[in-house]
Amino acid sequence: MFDSLDDWLIIAVVAGILFYGSSKIPQLAHSLGRSVGEFKKGRLEVEREIKAEQGGSNPPAAGPSH
Repeated sequence: MFDSLDDWLIIAVVAGILFYGSSKIPQLAHSLGRSVGEFKKGRLEVEREIKAEQGGSNPPAAGPSH
């Protein structure tokens, strides 16, 4: 009955609506998206530092300035 990821995703969305209400879902999705973005940014920074240490004297690439 629940063999695919799509089935579990539908159940998770329905459960989220029941527990949090439909007005909170966009806020939760926005917070989750920002968290994932911060995680990816941190991971890329660590990868750059590791590559810089392995490469010797090569400076890490400058990231976008905000």
